[in-house]
Amino acid sequence: MKGPESYPDSVSDAGLIAVLLRSGTQGKDAVSLARELLNSFGGLRGLLSAKKSDLEKIKGLGRAKIAQLIAALEIVKRQLKEEIIGRKYVQNDKDVMDYLFVSMRDLKEECFKVMYLNKANIILFAEDIAKGTVDQAAIYPREIIKRAIDLSASAVIFVHNHPSGSLDPSQFDLDITKKLVSACSSVDIAALDHIIISPLGYLSLKSRGIM
Repeated sequence: MKGPESYPDSVSDAGLIAVLLRSGTQGKDAVSLARELLNSFGGLRGLLSAKKSDLEKIKGLGRAKIAQLIAALEIVKRQLKEEIIGRKYVQNDKDVMDYLFVSMRDLKEECFKVMYLNKANIILFAEDIAKGTVDQAAIYPREIIKRAIDLSASAVIFVHNHPSGSLDPSQFDLDITKKLVSACSSVDIAALDHIIISPLGYLSLKSRGIM
């Protein structure tokens, strides 16, 4: 009989998670444990974005299984990131937005990311520069500019998430955007956009006419 790896498209979410888990726990096979996890976290997306501390609360889910689940999501994020590095960026680029949306939509804390591009708008690198309570004190324009120069970048895109779900830019968003755009402009680095990500979607400040 063929295993689930032979026809993954036809396997249920519980079946795929069971493959990751490899085994169940006492009185519960891998598929039953996978179904319990999906129910507990509201589906595949909720499960794969769960924190380690949340997974540790599930009875029978040991360190090895938790590590496998966390690794699965990290593989998806890294694969998406690999696909955007080296590609030309255009406004509302679907592949770029998919990467940002998947990697940031379910974060429980704020994260501020910068993408660096060359003169041809080819994405050179993307990195997180602040996590947790992101405020202006946590974001250093000089460090972003220094990093851009080190990478020979000519342009940057700012990205941050709203765990609350709102896509409306806050006063902080507007203030930090203005501050960063001004700092970049002073050294001839173009600030192409500031993108807000939430579980509901994403918003480009450039598209809103704010930049």
